[in-house]
Amino acid sequence: MASGSAIRGSRVGAGPMGEAERGDSAPRQRVTYWCANRHETKPSFALDAPIPESWDCPRCGLPASLDSGNPPPAPRNEPYKTHLAYVKERRTDEEAKQILEEALSTLRERVSRGEVIL
Repeated sequence: MASGSAIRGSRVGAGPMGEAERGDSAPRQRVTYWCANRHETKPSFALDAPIPESWDCPRCGLPASLDSGNPPPAPRNEPYKTHLAYVKERRTDEEAKQILEEALSTLRERVSRGEVIL
């Protein structure tokens, strides 16, 4: 059993917490941001801190701006592309056939020399 003289929720050396111990808080200003879903967010910043142009909405995650009448649009989500899709963007079918023929001819030469065993 614990000692009966201890005060619950305190520790040795603990004292009152307040402005005197922590120091004065910096003067702050609240800034209002709006997202495309019309959510209003009011983070606070120190008076001497630069105010960002955009802020992520904590409710929906969309970007929010200072202009309530013109919030930023939701970002476009690009669909996942495979490696083959990226290759097809860079090369035409004719270029792909030419590269394949060059690779096959090089492989056939190496097989005929005995460098590669199939």
